[in-house]
Amino acid sequence: MSQETADEASRGAGTGRSARALDEVDRRILDELVRDGRTSVRTLAERIHISRTNAYARVERLLRDGVITGFRAQVAPEAAGLGTSAYIALTIEQNTWREVSAELARVRYIEHAALLGGDHDVLALVRAPDNAALRDVVLGRVQSIPGVLSTRTWLVFEEFDGLGSPWA
Repeated sequence: MSQETADEASRGAGTGRSARALDEVDRRILDELVRDGRTSVRTLAERIHISRTNAYARVERLLRDGVITGFRAQVAPEAAGLGTSAYIALTIEQNTWREVSAELARVRYIEHAALLGGDHDVLALVRAPDNAALRDVVLGRVQSIPGVLSTRTWLVFEEFDGLGSPWA
């Protein structure tokens, strides 16, 4: 699975083309890859009890259809020096979400952001080295973005994973 294939798949996502429905084998492939994205096609085929050719073709199709958008390492934030995690909820001016989103994407330590419907407009996950860096992200960077009206911050005390992959 080449990087070019993964890039093409991510570009193809959202083009209005519908991917066909996932069958049981596709869901099992996704479950295995979510657990270990480094799994070889040979091992994948053995675990799912299909041929390597079939496994390779299915993974390529899932990439091409934009179901799989890439492969990455999962990093333990604290072990990587990011000991403070927090969620920041933003309320923004109407019709500024494009500009605010673009600015948030450039803020160091923001791992993920989502546009919401509800009491807040944006929710961002911040992973910073310490509380001082978190303060700088919230007060120095995020609150200075044009269009941001207010923020609310929740510190994360502990994290855990859910029951597992929805693909199983």
